[in-house]
Amino acid sequence: MSNRTMVTEFLLLGFSDVRELQVLHFVGFLVMYLVALTGNLLIITAVALNHHLHTPMYFFLMNMSFLDLGSISTIVPKSMANSLMSTRSISYYGCVAQVFLFLFFATTELPLLTIMAYDRYIAICQPLHYETVMNRRVCVRLAAGIWISGVLNSALHTGNTFAIIFCGDNEMDQFFCEIPQLLKLACYDSYIGETGAIVVSVCFALSCFVLIVVSYVLIFKTVLRIPSEQGRHKAFSTCIPHLTVVSLFVSTASFAYIKPTSSSISGLDLLVAVLYSVVPPMMNPIIYSMRKRDQSCPEENDWVKAILQKINWPFFSNDHSLIPCFFMNIIN
Repeated sequence: MSNRTMVTEFLLLGFSDVRELQVLHFVGFLVMYLVALTGNLLIITAVALNHHLHTPMYFFLMNMSFLDLGSISTIVPKSMANSLMSTRSISYYGCVAQVFLFLFFATTELPLLTIMAYDRYIAICQPLHYETVMNRRVCVRLAAGIWISGVLNSALHTGNTFAIIFCGDNEMDQFFCEIPQLLKLACYDSYIGETGAIVVSVCFALSCFVLIVVSYVLIFKTVLRIPSEQGRHKAFSTCIPHLTVVSLFVSTASFAYIKPTSSSISGLDLLVAVLYSVVPPMMNPIIYSMRKRDQSCPEENDWVKAILQKINWPFFSNDHSLIPCFFMNIIN
C-alpha cells in the first residue's frame, strides 16, 4: 500500500524538449486545427442554411462535423498550449474531462457511420421506400439515440477508469489523456472493471463494422445490376466519400490499438497517435467536398462557391477541375 499515492496531475508526452521544435509543433497543430475548424463549420453552416441539403445524408453529415469539431477541440488546443508554454502537465480533473469528451466524440462516430451506411443502403437498394423509412422523425430519433448512447458509454468508461488506484507514476506515453495509457498507471488489482467494459465496447464496435460491410456488399450487388454506366457511376459517387471516411477511421484506429506495444515511445507511435486523433477530423470535410468537374454544383450553391474561393479553400482551383461540391444534393 505504500506505493499508492494520490495523483493530482498527469504529465503528458511532449513532442520535443527543443524550443524550436516545440514552436514547429504548435504551428503544425494550429494549421491542422484551423483547417478542421473551417471545413467542419462550413459543412454545418451550408447544411443548416440551404434547404436543398435538408436530406438524411446531409443531416447525418452535419452531425459528424459536430463530432469531428468536438474531438479535435478536446485534445489539440491543450497540446498546443503545452508546447507554447514548455510544459507537459494536465490537472487530474482536466484529464477526466479530456477522457470523457474525447471518448464521447470519437466513439459516437462509428455508430453514426453505421447509420450513414444504412442510409446509403436504403437509398440505393430500396429507393421507393427511402422517404418512408428515412423520414425526418426517424433521422432525429436515430441521431438522438446515438448521442445519448455516446454520453452513457463515455460516462461508464470514464467512471471506471478514474475509480482505479494509480500507483505513484503519473507520466503518460501519449500527448493527450486516453484510457489505455491511464490503465498502464493503475495498480494491478484495480482495473478489472474497466477491462470488462472495454471488451463490451470492442464487441459493439465490431458489430458496427460488420453492419457497414454487409450494407456495402448489398449496395455493390445492387449497383452492379444497374444497366446504365451513368447510373452505376452516380450510385457509386454517393458512396465513395462515406466509404473513404469509414476506411480512414477504421484503419487509423485499428493500427493505433492493434500494433504491438513497446516499452519506450517512438516517433512512429507519435505519428500513429496524430493520424487517428487529429487527421480524420481534418480530412473528413475535404473527402466529402472533393467531386469531379463532371458533377458540377447547382446554381443554388453559388454563394457557397464564392465563400470558398474567398477563403482559398483547399483543392478549389481556378479551372474548377476539382471543386467542393459536397453541398449539392447527390441523392436527387
